[in-house]
Amino acid sequence: MNKKNVLTVKNLNKVYSKNGSKQTKALNNLNLEVKEGEIFGLLGPNGAGKSTFINILGGSVIKTDGEVNVWGFNLDKNPRQVRASIGIVPQEVNFDPFFSPRKLLELQAGLYGIKTKDRITNTILKLVSLEDQADSYARSLSGGMKRRLLIAKAMVHQPPIIILDEPTAGVDVELRTTLWENVRSLNKQGVTTILTTHYLEEAEKMCDRIGILSEGNLVALDTTKNLLERIQTKIVYFILDKKTNIKDDLFESLKIISNEEKKLVLSYEKSKLSIDKIIAEIKKQGVLIQDISTDDGDLEDVFLRLTKS
Repeated sequence: MNKKNVLTVKNLNKVYSKNGSKQTKALNNLNLEVKEGEIFGLLGPNGAGKSTFINILGGSVIKTDGEVNVWGFNLDKNPRQVRASIGIVPQEVNFDPFFSPRKLLELQAGLYGIKTKDRITNTILKLVSLEDQADSYARSLSGGMKRRLLIAKAMVHQPPIIILDEPTAGVDVELRTTLWENVRSLNKQGVTTILTTHYLEEAEKMCDRIGILSEGNLVALDTTKNLLERIQTKIVYFILDKKTNIKDDLFESLKIISNEEKKLVLSYEKSKLSIDKIIAEIKKQGVLIQDISTDDGDLEDVFLRLTKS
């Protein structure tokens, strides 16, 4: 079943002019689409253009040119409908510490003009696991609860798309895992999620597809699986019954990382060599292979290669 695009971006540019003359391209001919129901990751180092992109969608930054369509609405023709289709979860915790989560969500709903009978405050509090804290002061909430309250605030108008801007920046590992679980459960309920992050582990674990931005340019856009398959270097660990005398110069791209009594670690490039050849060579020496494990590298390898080039 073909899922429809909930966000389509064509030739999007943002140029900032400094001191009247010097121009900085924050986004350069950005083209991408996000499908309904996916978790889409937008990756890039700080200053790559991720925040500019989100701020254009949220209406706080005006694009230079290009076309943006959200949920079937064109940003130039229907800016209000575009904003209504998106819930943006900011990085900074920004709410009145003396209001309760319930009160904050009710106020937010009021700002969106949602009638009292149409509000789903309790449902949202449940979704982000804050029903027990619904009537406590916001200042008494833990860091993780405050982050979840930000997600709740972005959901009061029931947008089909939630955008999380660096949701786990400066957050400890345990809290990060909880937030990931939260995002996954929202996604299961049909909320399309766009996640900006510079944590590669986050993108690898969470996202169906990833776009990588570098200096305003989209340098990659693919499924997480395909991006990981781009990694050429494979590291292999062998447990052997005795030492082998395999050498680097035997095959192209082969590197012996360590060769101890019964443990051999080597690397090779997938495009230049197959593991079968290495295994055949070890067996030819009369050495018995007791165990093999591989390390395929991670998104960091792809990321560094793409943002460097």
